[in-house]
Amino acid sequence: MSTQPATAPLLIACALGIEHLALRTGDRGGAGGPVTLLRTGMGPKAAERSVTRRLADPALAGAAVLATGFCAGLGPGMHPGDLVVAEETRDPDGTVPCVETDLLVKELVRAVPGRTVHTGPLTGSDHVVRGHERSDLLATGAIAVDMESAATLLSAVRAGEHPVAAVRVVVDAPQHELVRIGTVRGGISAFRVLRSVLPAFHEWHRSLLLPRR
Repeated sequence: MSTQPATAPLLIACALGIEHLALRTGDRGGAGGPVTLLRTGMGPKAAERSVTRRLADPALAGAAVLATGFCAGLGPGMHPGDLVVAEETRDPDGTVPCVETDLLVKELVRAVPGRTVHTGPLTGSDHVVRGHERSDLLATGAIAVDMESAATLLSAVRAGEHPVAAVRVVVDAPQHELVRIGTVRGGISAFRVLRSVLPAFHEWHRSLLLPRR
């Protein structure tokens, strides 16, 4: 039987100021251990640099790492405010499987009742995806795309033994393309959902602190 330290930290990474604001104002505590909220900046390179630098801190040895924020849905029937729980993240540099995704789904349904939760591969991009690029990515089996999750999780596993996950809120979808976050109803809806997800993240984190057999 092996266990993580009772105080194993949680690192929650997001890219944008508006995402950071949603998470910070929505956090009502309840974590299973110390929590660090990291704003990485936009794009895979920024995420890689920021996460790698942060995880070099001995205080974050063994930290669980969760990438979150907004994303673009790829499939028909996806709507702003839907949630995406990645089963794995993908980009040209590699694929990273996520941990305890079933628990995350269950806790998100509880934390944000009435919102649809999608599960599947989350793919990375170095630019905002629009138009035909959505269908091209959907054809690979991915259900959503963002610019930081894949780089965040790959950087985490390269830095050591870090349980990882990615949860994203759909801010636009094929039938609901968003021009600017926060200026239309879809962006506001996604912001409100992101404010509500912290209890689910804390429960996921707490589960990782339980003894493993």
